[in-house]
Amino acid sequence: MISPVRHRPLARYVGRHLFAHTHCYCTAAAASSVPAGETHIDLSTVGALPPRSTAPRYQATAFPYEELYQHVLDKKKKDQSYRYFRSITRLQDQFPLARCNRTGKKVDVWCSNDYLAMGSHPAVITAMEDALHTYGANSGGSRNIAGHSSLVETLEASIAELHKKPAALYFSSGFAANEAALITLGSQLPDCVIFSDELNHASMIDGIRHSKAKRHVWKHNDLASLEALLALYPIEVPKIIAFESVYSMCGTIAPIAAICDLAERYGAITFMDEAHAIGLYGPRGAGIAEHLDFSAHQSGRLTGRTTMERVDVISGSVSKGLGTMGGYIASSARLIDLVRSVARAFIFTTTQSPAVMAGGRAAIQHQLQHPDGRIALQRNVAAVKRKMAAYDLPVLPNQSHLVPLMIGDAELTRRVTDLLFDEYHIYVQAINSPTVAVNMERVRISPTGAHGAAQQDALVGALVDIWSRLGLRKGSDWQRMGVWDAKDAAVTQLWTDEQLGLTLGPFASAASSLSYPLPDMPAEGHVQGAISSKAPASIP
Repeated sequence: MISPVRHRPLARYVGRHLFAHTHCYCTAAAASSVPAGETHIDLSTVGALPPRSTAPRYQATAFPYEELYQHVLDKKKKDQSYRYFRSITRLQDQFPLARCNRTGKKVDVWCSNDYLAMGSHPAVITAMEDALHTYGANSGGSRNIAGHSSLVETLEASIAELHKKPAALYFSSGFAANEAALITLGSQLPDCVIFSDELNHASMIDGIRHSKAKRHVWKHNDLASLEALLALYPIEVPKIIAFESVYSMCGTIAPIAAICDLAERYGAITFMDEAHAIGLYGPRGAGIAEHLDFSAHQSGRLTGRTTMERVDVISGSVSKGLGTMGGYIASSARLIDLVRSVARAFIFTTTQSPAVMAGGRAAIQHQLQHPDGRIALQRNVAAVKRKMAAYDLPVLPNQSHLVPLMIGDAELTRRVTDLLFDEYHIYVQAINSPTVAVNMERVRISPTGAHGAAQQDALVGALVDIWSRLGLRKGSDWQRMGVWDAKDAAVTQLWTDEQLGLTLGPFASAASSLSYPLPDMPAEGHVQGAISSKAPASIP
């Protein structure tokens, strides 16, 4: 006789899989010998099992992958967060114009991150061509496996020189630089706490999350909010304050010096992203931190610690104001060596193309010596904002080069950009959720140094017409709603008139004073026939 089974999991298994299909009985004697609470099965009493049915009880099917993909896409289309791409061909010798690949017509691009036209600069193109013919197209591998060269060494030396830091580390993208550095620091510092501005870029948010460090989100540019969170922790606890110098969707500028004060008071280090400021601010193009000590950096007479020196880690991009590709961090030699040795996104990534690295270095070296491009851009930004203010267009107030126009509705935002593109041949991109909050949808306009007065007038005239046709809220409407107040609306540019060379004359486009040749600039000649005649002829 088989010994009774007294194993609860097995009894449950048998109960589910045998009793449902057989007639099983326990003898009274066997049952009486089982302690209370246990299941007794005398397998000797189990008769022969009937043949297993070949028909399944239900028809199993594989997961409907394609249906799921379509469901997500349909949902995004319904809530207006689906992303549509406009296919254009940039015209290298006619910056900032491009050609629409659908219609063949020229369009005036007002949303490019190639702020200074460095992607078209002869020095950059020549450096890239030389590197391509010397080194070939591919780097050969990761930095650890055949991908390390003198090109990346000189590029990193130029980055360190730009930010006056002991060392720098170059990544294949700005996203990778932010994510990898924050993951490394957040995971290597014991019991680290990271304090993140609520408007930080997705790359910083992902890096903070993936570091698995404890984190707090502080209100945008709100020093009281930040200090209240910092005060929760003893000074000996490792802390990182992560923020941006220029916030790309609203154009606001961080109170960098005050954040550094709090960091020093509470024992934190600072991690600042200068991606949208590199090349555009400071006498040498190093960004907002350099610009805050403009005269000292311009003259070279530095006394005490500068704002740029006080920021512990500066991250930046080579793909915006510098016109090529890649991202980086600049900091102390030990911190850079730590990230180099630990960050998976750095270790396991093929090094960028030699041509791209050579172009990036050429762009940095040019910016260190030639402020003409950024001065031209900032003059044009001031002119565009002044013209828009004259028509009460709802520019979100800020001190930067970015011009966010508030709309507040995803569908209307797309209609605005479609009308600009289709009727006026002006390319401006819609900014919808999740990039910005729902009901805060906008278009973000990025003037360049090559957008002459005629192009500015065409843009403003088109916007005035579209705002009237669609009945969109004006700047005064947004102000009455409390989105900004009169004090905000009166904010001036970070660049002063003296820094821009405007103290002796009125605002003017500096497109013709760019330090590199751009055919027929200002670009009225190229715009003729491409810009709709619907725009008002006279814009102040």
